[in-house]
Amino acid sequence: MTDDALRTARTMIRERIAELEARIPRLAPRLISKKMDAIRGMAAEHGLAALEGLADYGAHHALMPGYRQSIRACLEHMDEALLASPTSAAHDREAILAALAVRLH
Repeated sequence: MTDDALRTARTMIRERIAELEARIPRLAPRLISKKMDAIRGMAAEHGLAALEGLADYGAHHALMPGYRQSIRACLEHMDEALLASPTSAAHDREAILAALAVRLH
């Protein structure tokens, strides 16, 4: 993937994240999950494994009790995951998910 294509993908994903952040107080858990899953799909399509893992976590946790706190924490790590290098994707993904788990427990 070229740098321009990756830059464009990151911009589109940032727009989706911003929309979700703005609307989260008014969205039902299923819609939050659906939007997180859409972000996950875009991340997977563009090889952004750290973001894919984080969005997958968010999609599942949106349907659980205490979802607002989990989703807020996920959204706070989105930029970090979005900027993670595709070459160190597995390491970055695990580090971000570990930081999220520590924060929520």
